[in-house]
Amino acid sequence: MCIFCGDFIANVHWTDVKNNATSEVIVGDLQRVRQQARNERVHFINIILVFYQLKLTDWNGSKFILSDLKGTTSIVHDLGSLWAEVEKRIGYAIDPLSTNLRDKIESSDDR
Repeated sequence: MCIFCGDFIANVHWTDVKNNATSEVIVGDLQRVRQQARNERVHFINIILVFYQLKLTDWNGSKFILSDLKGTTSIVHDLGSLWAEVEKRIGYAIDPLSTNLRDKIESSDDR
């Protein structure tokens, strides 16, 4: 049973709009292209999140699920709120210029 079926998208993130001029969500024939782009973003984000022992998965093309190695999960409504949730989960601010993070990303075979 789906308990979130009635959950609507309150705010459409700019990565999920048809173009930057409108807030129209891509549907119909372009839905496959939109979903492929979401999957690619999740893939690249996971290259970074593995450094923090976290993983992001797409949930039904509308939200994301952030999980850790313990199995704790949280719903992330859009990519704009992802990094705040990651920082909350790990307990400190992310430093995108961290040498350790950069080295981990550069050595990743998944790029």
